Parts: sequence; structure tokens; C-alpha cells
Amino acid sequence: MNTTLKTLLATAATLASMAASAQHFAPVDTREIDVRQARQALRIDRGLAQGDFTRREARMLRQGQREIARAEAEAIADGHLARHELRRLHALLDQADAQIRQSRNDRDGRGDRDDRNGRDIYRPG
Repeated sequence: MNTTLKTLLATAATLASMAASAQHFAPVDTREIDVRQARQALRIDRGLAQGDFTRREARMLRQGQREIARAEAEAIADGHLARHELRRLHALLDQADAQIRQSRNDRDGRGDRDDRNGRDIYRPG
């Protein structure tokens, strides 16, 4: 009986150890963050192609995307994405969304056209 109990305890300890190590190597799911980053990159590319951004604005927005990717890599480097790290990444993505929206909607003299008659809205007449 004593031997059976020791064997049972050793087996339970081995299984618990295997379960703990399996959790450590489980992949971190960052699909939601990756999808938001891809959507933002598409908005930047589309905005540049449509003339909504200057090249300088697009370069700065892309730099922001690289900083988010770097923060994501640092957050998952240990194989675990903590709740506070996820909140920080979402805050960075929210900030980037606001910057893209602001840059796209500012009228900083790039020759934007008036939709009604096709005239340059920055030139008189």
C-alpha cells in the first residue's frame, strides 16, 4: 500500500509538471492585434495613394506602426501576454487610429479638390 501511494503521488507530480510546462510553451494569441495593425497599414497605404497624407505624414505613421510591432514583440518575448501588456498594446493601437484619422482629415494644403465642381479648394476663383 505504501508503494502504491508513492507511485500514485509520483505520477500525479509528473503529470502536474508536464501540464505546467505545456502551458509555458503554448503560443500567445495576438491575432486581434495583428489584424488591427494590418488594417491600419492598409489605411496608411490607401491614404497615401489617395493623396490624403503627405509622404512625411505616411512615414511618421509607419514609424508608429513599427513601434507598435516592437512593443508587441517585447510583450510576447517571454511567451506570455499579460493583461496589462495587452491593454498597453490596445492603447497604442487606439492612439495610432486617432493619428491616422487626424492626418487623413487635416486639410494641410495638398491640393485637395472640392467634390462639387472639381476646383482646387485652396485657390480663389
